[in-house]
Amino acid sequence: MIVAGFILLAVGSADLVRQFAPHRWVGYLTVAVILLLLGSVSDALLPMMLGLVVGALWVWCMPSERPAPLGFWPAVLLGVLSIGSVVWLGARADAGLIGSVWSVRSPFGEVPFDLAILTVGTGVFLLESANLVVRAALDGEHTWRPAELRRTVVLDTADAQPAASEAAAAHPVVAGAQRDDGVMGPVGVGGSDSTAAGQAEEAGDADAVPARDTRAGFKGGRLIGPLERILVMLLTLAAAYPILAAMLAAKGIVRFPEISRDGETGARAEYFLVGSLVSWVIGLGAAFLVWWAAHS
Repeated sequence: MIVAGFILLAVGSADLVRQFAPHRWVGYLTVAVILLLLGSVSDALLPMMLGLVVGALWVWCMPSERPAPLGFWPAVLLGVLSIGSVVWLGARADAGLIGSVWSVRSPFGEVPFDLAILTVGTGVFLLESANLVVRAALDGEHTWRPAELRRTVVLDTADAQPAASEAAAAHPVVAGAQRDDGVMGPVGVGGSDSTAAGQAEEAGDADAVPARDTRAGFKGGRLIGPLERILVMLLTLAAAYPILAAMLAAKGIVRFPEISRDGETGARAEYFLVGSLVSWVIGLGAAFLVWWAAHS
């Protein structure tokens, strides 16, 4: 149990440092010192060292600025390692120095130190690390995102402008003359003043689209996703299944107008379903991990 707690705490803390710390090396050093103190007072130096190693490997395997090189597999291996640590290793009989002074009670009974570390580590993992897992799942399935769809449409429009310009140059319209369709040409040389201005404006709009990371469309999910997973874990542990079902249904209802405008591609629906299902599975898995540890 303590092994899974330190692993998840190290991974989750490292991802929070990557996301929010202005100086990452200071944040990593702070996390290492805190884990070292916790491992020392709880007689769990080996689990603590294992947590640091797994955290370093996670940072390498799951980058936050680009798609993960190993895809979704680091998250699968982390889940197997955490579940195996809880199921097969179980709880320790002695929590070291802090075990003699540790006393935390809950409505469900005494909370051991190892269970507290596991619960905190699980909660920290759900904040930012689970966002990386969801992104890896979306990248692995090549799911289009709403931001990508908008950028693709704009770029396609920009690509169509050179062809229109060439056609206009090949068939100039004389001011006041009739075109093949019988419409009078606008005042100006071939009506090119207004046409060129419109094309330049549209091309400028296309050029204004920054060449950024395509995963920048996850800004809202950085807040919604963690809150949703935390609520899923808490409501599952509290056996509040009707409230949990109502919350998940409400999310679908709120997103329905956006999904209904999806058109023929189905990209928004796929984006919503894949992201939501992976997020819910992570939250339910975290609840199962804590529940099993509390009853083992």
